[in-house]
Formats: sequence, structure tokens, C-alpha cells
Amino acid sequence: MTPGRGTVRGAPVPPSVAVMRVLVTGGAGFIGSQIVEVLTHRGHDVVVYDALLPAAHKEPPPPPPNDVPRVVADVRDRDTLRIALTGIDVVSHQAAMVGLGKDFADAPDYVGCNDLGTAVLLATMAERGIRGLVLAGSMVVYGEGRYECGRHGTVRPGPRTVDDLEAGRFEPRCPRCGDELRPGLVAEDAPVDPRNVYATTKLAQEHLAASWARSTGGRATSLRYHNVYGPGMPRDTPYAGVASLFRSALARGEAPQVFEDGGQRRDFIHVRDVAEAHALAVEEVAAETGAAGRADGRSGTLVAYNTGSGDPHTVGEMAHALAGAHGGPAPRTTGAYRLGDVRHITADSARLRADLGWRASVGFEDGMREFAKEPLRGGS
Repeated sequence: MTPGRGTVRGAPVPPSVAVMRVLVTGGAGFIGSQIVEVLTHRGHDVVVYDALLPAAHKEPPPPPPNDVPRVVADVRDRDTLRIALTGIDVVSHQAAMVGLGKDFADAPDYVGCNDLGTAVLLATMAERGIRGLVLAGSMVVYGEGRYECGRHGTVRPGPRTVDDLEAGRFEPRCPRCGDELRPGLVAEDAPVDPRNVYATTKLAQEHLAASWARSTGGRATSLRYHNVYGPGMPRDTPYAGVASLFRSALARGEAPQVFEDGGQRRDFIHVRDVAEAHALAVEEVAAETGAAGRADGRSGTLVAYNTGSGDPHTVGEMAHALAGAHGGPAPRTTGAYRLGDVRHITADSARLRADLGWRASVGFEDGMREFAKEPLRGGS
């Protein structure tokens, strides 16, 4: 790495920041492509590595900016990966099969893409002596969020039952007394409790990365993304996030279909804010591992950061804000549900703000107004 400087959206980068060569897996995707843009704006050399899977790319994505090279291959292709990792300082691992999927029949694909793919990547990084990793984590590893019972303090409700969901009883109850609970913010040290296959694979990715770090003396950071939205989300796919599904419905002139009663609390964070947090994490990891691979600081560890806006809203509020900005039909609350969905999950991102000096800059209303007008990936 050589000393250099760059800019990201007009913000100066300290001259002490070194120019790195970063491999971004999944770098042609929704979040990955934004990370590539931010890293190049900050003056870093970037290589995109993406399988261009049809589930994420219904049509060919645009070429990367600034003549950034793109390798079209799967992260399970170890021979191609060895070549792509030549000269790389830090890996930004975004490649994954995302979303809740259709049903449990998707489990082998999730495990193959997310966990086997991560294992192959980490083994090849170890072989090549690369000691810096920033992982696309997810808040889904927590399961349900933090809850307070008036009588029993902090409690962790179990999975919601089919009987309760069918009856429209969507709020979790205290497992000890059955009283209503107050949702709160989850910190990174909260117990993990993945409730579906996707969540399980995201937690397994963190465990694999932590094992790699201990074995190699490397440094791994997992940014546990909240509900990321923004321009370039893939449209009309069961693997997309709820914001994309609502936006796709509005583009077709249809009312967004809101599950349950719309009261599910989430933290919707704009993709540009996520990309900027990721760039800061990449630079921090690079600084701690050193140009010659001399690890210090928190070497041999994985550090997790909740990555949210800090401004929770309900799914119903998001649907109404998006429909109002788009000028489309008002949302329709259906009462339908999906087993494996959690009711409330909003996390405290104070550690990320304190350690990396990052702040979300795109407010909810402004972000939804922009998202309502910008095209989705693969169509309007």
C-alpha cells in the first residue's frame, strides 16, 4: 500500500490513509456496487468479483466506474479466486444469497452460496497471506430484538406461534407472565438467535471469519446491516427486501401489500450510508493489519458493528412514505405473515459511531422521496 488521499462525496480523506487494493466480492450487486463507488472515490484500487447470478441480476449490470476491473466468477471457484486475490490488501465480502427466500427448499442454495462460498474465500485468503476482511453481516442474527417486560425486565420471547399469527396476535409476549412487551435497541453483545435459514448462514459467516482471524492473525469486521434500501435495489424477486417489493408494486401501479398489521419496527438505512460505513471499516482493518501483514490492535479477532440509521420506523410507515412520494396507490395491510419473520428488530449503532466516526447522513423522509423516483435494478 502506498500513501494517498481521495474524497468521498466531497468529504476529505485524511492524508494518513493509505491507498489499498481491495477485492469486493458481489461488487456488481446493490450494496457492493455502491461500496466500489465509494472506495474508488476515496482513491483506492478496487477489483470487482461477482458471479452475476440471475437471482440478483435479471439483466447485465452496468460496468464498474473508472475502469475498475471485473472478474465474473463464483467465490467457490478457488482457481479464479487465487488469481483475483493477487496483490489484494483487504477483501470486502458482499457476495451472498440474500432475503428470506421462498421456503426451506432454498436451504442448500443459501448454505452453498453463503457459507461454503465464505469458507472457500477465507481459505484462499489464508493461502495468499491476506489478513484483512470486512464482511457484510446482518442484524437478522439476533432474531427478535430487545424487549422489556414491566414485571420481569429484559426478556427474550420465543418464536411466535402459528396460532397467534393466524389470530392476528403479532406482538411477542413475556415468556414468563404473558404481558405485553416494550421493544428496545439491541447491542452487539446481545445473544444471537437466528430464526430462519438466511439468518443462520449469516451467523455462520461470522463464525467462519472469526475462526479465520484466530488462525491467521488476521483482522475481521462484520457490519451487521439493517434494512438497506435505495437506488439500484433488485426488483420483483422473492429474495429482495421489503422496500424493493413495495417499490416494485408501485412501479406496476399496484398498492404495496403490508404483512401483519404494519407495526413491525425496523431501521431503514440508505445504501450510500452503508457504503460509506463499509469504506471506513476497510480503512480501519487495513491500518491495523499493516502493509506488510504485521497485525496489531485487535488482530486475531472479529469485531461486529450494528449498522443502522438510528431512526427506527414501522414497515407501515415506510410503505406510506414510499407510496406518498411515488404518487401511487395507498398501501394495503393484509394481515398475512411469514414464519421466520421477527416482529421488531432495531439495534444500537453507537459502537460504530464511536469507533469509526461514522454517522448516517440520509434521513428517512429524504431517502424515501429519492427511492420512490429512482429506478430499480432490472427495471423501473
